[in-house]
Amino acid sequence: MKVSIGADHGGFRLKNELKEFIASLGHEVKDFGPDSADSVDYPDYALPVCESVLSGEADRGILICGTGIGMTIAANKVPGIRCALVHDSFSAKATREHNDSNVLAMGERVVGPGLAQDIVALWLETAFSQGERHAKRVGKIKALEDKYALHP
Repeated sequence: MKVSIGADHGGFRLKNELKEFIASLGHEVKDFGPDSADSVDYPDYALPVCESVLSGEADRGILICGTGIGMTIAANKVPGIRCALVHDSFSAKATREHNDSNVLAMGERVVGPGLAQDIVALWLETAFSQGERHAKRVGKIKALEDKYALHP
């Protein structure tokens, strides 16, 4: 699987730790930055990760900031992205099975590296439950995007 990853300064350290972990699971990782812990703006890193998922360059994306909240808000402004803010293993599995999330967000100041690895591994290995009720609900999310998103 191809995984894009990005962070802001608040998620820089965890991003680097997770890159190595994801690669150790046998996945290809593309790092969209930043390259240092200097202060940056999270939307500038959320967008290229999301665009890589939408274009098919990546199968999934991971975004990390201090809390994960800013990255989640920015990512979910991109039509076609279903970004889930996850800080526990149950939610990691549920958001893949029920919501077909294609981007995962976490907060470095909220989860430690061990839990973050567990979340990422579970999120990457869990498939979308193709059941009718879940597909119908994801379809309704798409309908919301079609109605309210500004498409160029």
